[in-house]
Amino acid sequence: MTDTGAPSATGAGAGAGQASGVPSATGAAVGRRIGIGLMYGLWRPRVLGAWRVPSTGPVILAVNHSHGIDGPMLMGTAPRPVHFLIKKEAFVGPLDPFLRGIGQLKVDRSAADRKAITDALAVLAHGGVLGIFPEGTRGAGDFASLRAGLAYFAVRSGASVVPVAVLGGADRRSRLTPAVPPLRSRVDVVFGDAFEAGDGSGRRTRKALDEATVRIQERLTAHLAAARRLTGR
Repeated sequence: MTDTGAPSATGAGAGAGQASGVPSATGAAVGRRIGIGLMYGLWRPRVLGAWRVPSTGPVILAVNHSHGIDGPMLMGTAPRPVHFLIKKEAFVGPLDPFLRGIGQLKVDRSAADRKAITDALAVLAHGGVLGIFPEGTRGAGDFASLRAGLAYFAVRSGASVVPVAVLGGADRRSRLTPAVPPLRSRVDVVFGDAFEAGDGSGRRTRKALDEATVRIQERLTAHLAAARRLTGR
């Protein structure tokens, strides 16, 4: 769908989690049904480990990002409806009301987007699932470079983090667009074990967030390596 990523948490005030309106959970459920129809209709997803996603409570899905369909693919294969942070450039024309209607969150990646931070924290505060591409933009999809936003959301909300690896199709590009795997090709979606990003102290200092980012990167990188061994990708 789009390149996405967490906004910078720098400058987020103490009231960032007080949402003026919670993004629509009903809309996200509708988006999930749309994602199921599109993804299973156009590609051949193989979902592994979906049972590892906690069935209730706040969860952050941390997804590697190498395809243009990674967001919709997760919306259609995750066991719960997902609210993704999506770059503001995607909210144009008819896509704007559509994305808002299915509970997706607009984010300005160039600055500390307080509205996006507020909306994301509201999703988690109400026990929802937040989807983040922690690399910030589409690339190698290897978790080599992570933004601090994921650590901020995880530590601030106390939500569990579930690593997700989307694999396949990267070596055989579609003739229509290089960002999309060939139609009807198999795409593996591998969910990892949920973990807590914080150290249990509840600290939200810069040092604590930096340590959480390192902790997250280690877990995500290890999961990606395990997923590649499992799938042979």
